[in-house]
Amino acid sequence: MLIIKNCRLLDMVDTNEKIMDIFIDNEGKIKAIEKKINTKNYPDTEIIDAKGRLVTPGFVEPHCHMGVYETAVREGMDGNEYTNPTTPELRAIDAIDPMDSAYDVAIRHGVTTVVAGPGSANIIGGTFAAMKTHGNILDKTLIKKEVCMKMALGENPKFSYGKRGKAPSTRMMSAAIMREQLFKAKEYYERFKEYEKGKDKSKGFDYDLGLHNLMRVFDGMRVKIHAHQADDILTAIRIGEEFNLKYTIDHCTEGYLIVDELKEKNVQCIIGPTVGGRGKFESRNKSLESAAILEEKGIDFAIMTDHPVIPIEGQTMQLALFVKHGLSREAALKGVTINAARLTDIDDRVGSIEIGKDGDIVIWNVDPLDTMSEVGMTIINGKIVYENKGDEACVDY
Repeated sequence: MLIIKNCRLLDMVDTNEKIMDIFIDNEGKIKAIEKKINTKNYPDTEIIDAKGRLVTPGFVEPHCHMGVYETAVREGMDGNEYTNPTTPELRAIDAIDPMDSAYDVAIRHGVTTVVAGPGSANIIGGTFAAMKTHGNILDKTLIKKEVCMKMALGENPKFSYGKRGKAPSTRMMSAAIMREQLFKAKEYYERFKEYEKGKDKSKGFDYDLGLHNLMRVFDGMRVKIHAHQADDILTAIRIGEEFNLKYTIDHCTEGYLIVDELKEKNVQCIIGPTVGGRGKFESRNKSLESAAILEEKGIDFAIMTDHPVIPIEGQTMQLALFVKHGLSREAALKGVTINAARLTDIDDRVGSIEIGKDGDIVIWNVDPLDTMSEVGMTIINGKIVYENKGDEACVDY
């Protein structure tokens, strides 16, 4: 059990920097948030004094490739399966290395949850996983082993296959292949439902691993659609509406240029990475003012690094630059806490400091939106996993 006293609490729900105490039970769940918790009622409980420092939920990285693209490359990258443009049967959990050094870095920078998965070479790439950043055994770190299905439009699938003389070589074919696979998966889903009802048990069922995985998007599994350019974003919206998908537009680099359309269609976005150079043509209109424009228009969005595109330690720097260019402090922090959790469907566990949620908490020595931001302590599931002791700073594994 753990009690954190004298928190200047920013819970991402309704408490805005008030001094509060937090109690986390033996199960790693938040059990009480009060102005003053009497520690005498909780013997044998570890007590931490936050001393009025800012306390936030652990940050949530809603779209990255941590542990799939390893920090130190060994035999090769596992992020993309270049043998077929549609691979919905793939699962990030079969590639993630939780011992990758990036997880250590994430903990030191207040990131307690990451949503990680395949890259964007394939039109349908497989499933992302949601996991905590502490622990060497993947199955013990997982929040959800398959949280969403990755899809991609734009340059990446087009160039990954077109340059080898394979489809797709155009945006038209990328959209056609995505649509074809969704048609097949929907038909497969209907046949499987009939089979499960027992109407066709005598004939057995012709099982297809890819379609079986993909059909879950018709049962509510969220789809992450990689799209940078405005035209690709609009194609993604068109396909999402056609198949009644629950989806986010990830990257959404030019979304601020079509903000009225995003608002009209109630599109949810996960924006970034926005810091750094314009590494390819479709990111030519990347703008640090984009987040402020989305906020002003009332667009529902979270913020990602796309690690390793922006290394995970750059998350707070990106937030600070968004704020410098007009984004509110509240929206910036929500973009990497409650919004990031909600837009990846894990907000029942993480993203805010509320009773019943996981005890994932960061005590900040220096405000996260300060250019000199510094974590004082990172707590995951009620366990102190990092404490900043100056030169003696260490991560507990």
